[in-house]
Amino acid sequence: MSELVKENLSLYSFFKKIPFSTRAVGGLYIIVVITGVITGMPFARLLTDSLHFFGVWAILTLANVPSIQSGTGPNFALPIGIVCGLLAMVLMLAAEATGWTFIFASAAIAIVFGSAAGFLYGKLMNAVKGSEMAIAPYTGFAVTAIFGLVWLALPINHPVMRFPLGDGLRHQILLNDWGANFILASLLQIEIFGVVVRTGELIVAALACTLMWLFFRTKTGIAISAVGRNPMFARASGINVDRSRVIANMISTAVAAAGIVVYAQGFGFVQLYDFPMFLAFPAIAGILVGGATGQRAKVLNVVVGTFLFQGLLALALPVFTRVLAGTDVGGVVNQIRMIIQNGIILYALALMAKGAK
Repeated sequence: MSELVKENLSLYSFFKKIPFSTRAVGGLYIIVVITGVITGMPFARLLTDSLHFFGVWAILTLANVPSIQSGTGPNFALPIGIVCGLLAMVLMLAAEATGWTFIFASAAIAIVFGSAAGFLYGKLMNAVKGSEMAIAPYTGFAVTAIFGLVWLALPINHPVMRFPLGDGLRHQILLNDWGANFILASLLQIEIFGVVVRTGELIVAALACTLMWLFFRTKTGIAISAVGRNPMFARASGINVDRSRVIANMISTAVAAAGIVVYAQGFGFVQLYDFPMFLAFPAIAGILVGGATGQRAKVLNVVVGTFLFQGLLALALPVFTRVLAGTDVGGVVNQIRMIIQNGIILYALALMAKGAK
């Protein structure tokens, strides 16, 4: 009997160690999956959609790790990196790059653009220390608005990319004309017991996560983590705090720029104008769901959080449509998404404020 009690206490202790956000969203995800199966949706399809959304969102979520570790908090200015990636893709589409050439060239140019933009953003974050999360969202919004004018002014005359009437690029550019839609999704795609595994996306996500994990075991990565944990101690240890914060934000912005390339091919289109403005929030919510805080983040938080949060969002609409057949549930599901997403972010910020006292 005592062994049973010890085992139960051990399980309870393990459960308590799981962050509240992970337990809450994980519980909702399980409920949605069970509901979907009960209403006749194949479990294999539910898992397929969850894995696909994980694949296209993982790198955007991963971009938050360097900024959190450096002490600047979740990267609410993620749209800066995203517009860099969009610009790289637009330039490659205009140059008629197709297939894998488009993917690799877009990702390489996006990383260069993202690194340069991240350097400037890192300098801004150093200038507003203590107010990073108040300034960052508006910085992302401002850059998105500026690029709204750039998309109108770019001298690109490709008939598929421009508006039929007037000047400017289309709001949405389909990638099928360049043979770049779902190119990673279809790479080495396999089916296991009815579950379609888009292996290419998962390989890229795994590679990015591994590189990030390895980076934070280098001298520079350890210095960045030290700056985020205790900047005064880091400075006393001879670490250049401002330089570490700039490097972290350069990496964060560059990863976001590359991440949007993976995202675009996964859905088959490049979307411009206001599209990047609110992409930071689901990415931030994803890493927080995985157990990250406003001060500490790990690659494991990215993997767990992205799968649970994006899986929940991917399955909510089709499952609720089944449950409430004949009813327009799109608006309801979107409101539920916003409540969960913003609630998780608010919860994390509240914990940060509590810890700062």
